[in-house]
Amino acid sequence: MMKTGIYNRLLDILDEKHIACDEYLRKHTYTKLGGKADFFVTPDQYEQVQEVVRLCHDENIPLTLIGNGSNLIVRDGGIRGVVLSLANLNKITATGTKIIAQSGASIIDTSRKALEAHLTGLEFACGIPGTVGGAVFMNAGAYGGEMKDVLESCLVVDKHGEIVKRDAKDLDLSYRHSNIAENGDFVLEATFQLKEGNYEEIKAVMDDLTFKRESKQPLEYPSCGSVFKRPPGYFAGKLIQDSGLQGTRIGGAEVSKKHAGFIVNINNATATEYISLIEHVQKTVKEKFGVSLEREVRIIGEDLKK
Repeated sequence: MMKTGIYNRLLDILDEKHIACDEYLRKHTYTKLGGKADFFVTPDQYEQVQEVVRLCHDENIPLTLIGNGSNLIVRDGGIRGVVLSLANLNKITATGTKIIAQSGASIIDTSRKALEAHLTGLEFACGIPGTVGGAVFMNAGAYGGEMKDVLESCLVVDKHGEIVKRDAKDLDLSYRHSNIAENGDFVLEATFQLKEGNYEEIKAVMDDLTFKRESKQPLEYPSCGSVFKRPPGYFAGKLIQDSGLQGTRIGGAEVSKKHAGFIVNINNATATEYISLIEHVQKTVKEKFGVSLEREVRIIGEDLKK
């Protein structure tokens, strides 16, 4: 289907203001990297998500879901087809000891909602910069907690456009992994089962974790957060630091001097430069310590055509 035809079909589903053509994805990623999406759509109703998924499935149009781009690198050539953002689906509600949060809601805001409701269990997430959907998708975690500890279930749109409930036990949740992508699902909302707690105690834990994050992480520059998964028996940041890589630059990308596990965009880096630095770090650590660093950050999209 030609681009004009796709645009017209999308207009049958969404208002014009929710469809952007040739949208630079660097405007939507924490790293400030990424070329253009053919179509960038921002539905605000579940039914619209369903219809976009059905359209792309039926017409064989590539469909890519991005959260808020906090754990994502989009290559400089961008992404063909339709890129779906669920940022407008961001409602969070507390019911009893459960929190129900839509996919586009910030996981930080979700942890704050739990605090307001005097519910404990989500304190570990108070500094994770991703969305609820992204956090469930990768079983995000920090400071000894992860999504699988508190996730009860989620609503997804499957690849055929049907809304299905998935119990947490069926998501194959493990370290920074779920089977959501393998199933072709798109998370619409998540239900977290928490416990009643003391407001002041919950807040004290969150304040402490926020201080640790802000004092140790290079939040003053665009980055994708922790680039690498923790290798068994090691810490990625320590291996990178001991390899003498802090401050190493390729173009505008730099291994952070503040936290070696972060690569920061200090001067209008391209995705190619950022990815080249990731690969240089992996190669150097492998040579020095024999440890293979596995990426936590996702890299998607096409290289820029020369």
